Amino acid sequence: MIIPKKIQLANIPTPLQTVKFEGRNFLIKRDDLSGLELSGNKVRKLEYLIYQAKKEKADLIFTTGGDQSNHARAAVIAAASAGIKSRLFLWGKDKADADGNLFLDKFYGAEISFLNKIEYSRVNEIMFEERAKLLKKGKNVYVIPEGGSTTLGIWGYISFIDELSKQMDLRKIEGITIAAGSGGTAAGLLVGAALLKLNLKIIAVNVLYSKKEIERKIFHLAEGCILDFKLPCDLNKNNLILLDGYSSEGYKKITEDKLSLIKNFAKATGILLDPAYTGKAFTAYNENFLIKNKGMKNIFIHTGGIFGIFGRRREYLKAKI
Repeated sequence: MIIPKKIQLANIPTPLQTVKFEGRNFLIKRDDLSGLELSGNKVRKLEYLIYQAKKEKADLIFTTGGDQSNHARAAVIAAASAGIKSRLFLWGKDKADADGNLFLDKFYGAEISFLNKIEYSRVNEIMFEERAKLLKKGKNVYVIPEGGSTTLGIWGYISFIDELSKQMDLRKIEGITIAAGSGGTAAGLLVGAALLKLNLKIIAVNVLYSKKEIERKIFHLAEGCILDFKLPCDLNKNNLILLDGYSSEGYKKITEDKLSLIKNFAKATGILLDPAYTGKAFTAYNENFLIKNKGMKNIFIHTGGIFGIFGRRREYLKAKI
C-alpha cells in the first residue's frame, strides 16, 4: 500500500459535536472549522495536492470552479502559503464589487479567466491547452481539477475516516451524510471505510451533477485510487446512497424553504450553512434522518462554504422563520 505525503494546512482533528435542533439530537462533524481562510472540506484534499505541486516545482497552479467556488478560493490561499501563484478558470462573470469567495480570489492576486457554461463544460481541456502554452515558455504548471477531486486529492477523506474513528466507535453508526459537488469527498469516505472494513453507508446529496453523473464520478475516483495506490481493499458499491432532487433549482440558486431552514438552524444552534452545498445537504439530512430521530446513527459533515454566503446577503436576511 502506498500512502502519499502531504503538507499541513488544516486545523485537524475537527470537532465531532452533538447538536440539538427542533428537539432532536444529532451528530455533526465540523469540517467548517478546519481553518479560517482555508475552511471547509477542500483544504484536506489540498494538503496532498499542494505537496505534489511543490514536489514538481510548480511555478503556477491552475484550477477551476464556479465564481463562488470554495475549492478555488482555498486553492489560491493554499498555493500562496506555499509560494506558488494561481490562475483560476471560473464559471461566471466578473464583478467590480466582487464578494465572498470571488473577493478573496482577487484579494490574494489570482489571475482569473471567466467562462460561460458551454466553455466550462470543457474546462479541463482549456486548462491543459493553456498549460501547454506556458510549458513552451519554461513555466511549470500543476493542474488541479474541479473540487480537487483526483485519486490523490481524495486521500483527504480517506484519512478523515481514520480521524473520525479515533473520535467515536464507527461500528455504532449507520452512515455519514455529505454534500457532493465533484464527488471527491464521497469517494474518499468510501475508500476510507473500506480500508477499515466498516459497513458504513456514505449518503451523498448531489448539488451540481445529475445522480447518474455524480455516481459515475465517485466510483471512478474511488476505484482509481485503490488501483493507483495499491490499496488492500475492495469497494462495496452498495455503500453509496445518493439523495437526489435537493438541488433542482440549480447549483447557483437556493429556494426560499431551504433558506428558511438555514436561518432557523442558525438561530437555534449558532451554526451557519451555505447556499450551494451544506444548506441543500442539511435539507436532505433533516428530511431523511433528523425528523425520523436517526441523527445519532448518521453523522452530518459540515463541509464549510461560509464565504459563499456573503454573495447572498440579501436573500439570507429576507429568509422567513
